[in-house]
Amino acid sequence: MSLVGKKAPSFSAAAVVNGNEIVNSFSLDQFLGSKYVLFFFYPKDFTFVCPTELHAFQSKLADFEARGCAVVACSTDTEESHWSWLQMDKNKGGINGVKYPVVADTTKAISTNFGVLAGDYDYNDSGELVAMGPMIAYRGLFLIDKTGVVQHQVINNFPLGRSVNEALRMVDALIHFEENGEVCPADWHKGEDAMTASFDGVADYLSAH
Repeated sequence: MSLVGKKAPSFSAAAVVNGNEIVNSFSLDQFLGSKYVLFFFYPKDFTFVCPTELHAFQSKLADFEARGCAVVACSTDTEESHWSWLQMDKNKGGINGVKYPVVADTTKAISTNFGVLAGDYDYNDSGELVAMGPMIAYRGLFLIDKTGVVQHQVINNFPLGRSVNEALRMVDALIHFEENGEVCPADWHKGEDAMTASFDGVADYLSAH
């Protein structure tokens, strides 16, 4: 399921913000009209690849913020699990030092609506409800513009960590397109020449923004 070109699913859920504060009704709606959002899912707290990604996003957080882009993480763990992991030192496998919000998708509804939940529910021969799969999130990443529309998404399987620099490049490309009306070719980076394109999709996007 692709969400590109569609409104990002709305939600309200518990999250840990600033590395130590649990809030009960966190929503991406707070950024509408003011910030881009880089919203990414990871499978589980207290694992191996996941902390490398969360620390990598933290290391580039100032770069995202300088571009007016909020970074928000999410997994199906509880807010209490997030909080405990955030208190654990990096050299012990923790994510202490991560300051952007980490959302708790305990109902798995957010992961389902964003199309990244690995698994589903079904009934066995006895009529009992059972989980068919691990019921945790793939490594999904979504770049959401200021109107709440998804402009970029990528979903990796569990073993495959993502490139934070590529995510930042996508933010730069979106900003360049919005500000200049130029489209960005393969491997384009901020400061390089882009291209002029004339087709309905470009005009429609610019008129809506």
